[in-house]
Amino acid sequence: MMHNEKKLANIVEELTMFFFAIGATDVRSSIQMKDGRGRIDFDADYKAEYEEKLSSLEKYLNEPKNEGLEDFYWELAGSGDPGETSQLLLVGMMIDKAEIKIDENRVKIILYKELGP
Repeated sequence: MMHNEKKLANIVEELTMFFFAIGATDVRSSIQMKDGRGRIDFDADYKAEYEEKLSSLEKYLNEPKNEGLEDFYWELAGSGDPGETSQLLLVGMMIDKAEIKIDENRVKIILYKELGP
């Protein structure tokens, strides 16, 4: 598997584990790669009692990208306990942009990542 594809797969895995930890029973994701860019579409439900954890989702996914440490960070993804918000911080440092829409029982996320050569 190529390096960039593995990074995108790890991002999807981290999001999936986070949502399972907050009670998701319906998780959907897709990855598109085109013209040196990756796009991840992610959609999941959650249990209302975990709604407070969603505030960290928006905060961490919009962290500034850290290209200098990205290769180190992506290898750490998956090393913590499932659903830890600290893992979202790692994801935020790996992506270029996040669009997040939180509804009553669903969250829709679009993540963008420049893949380079």
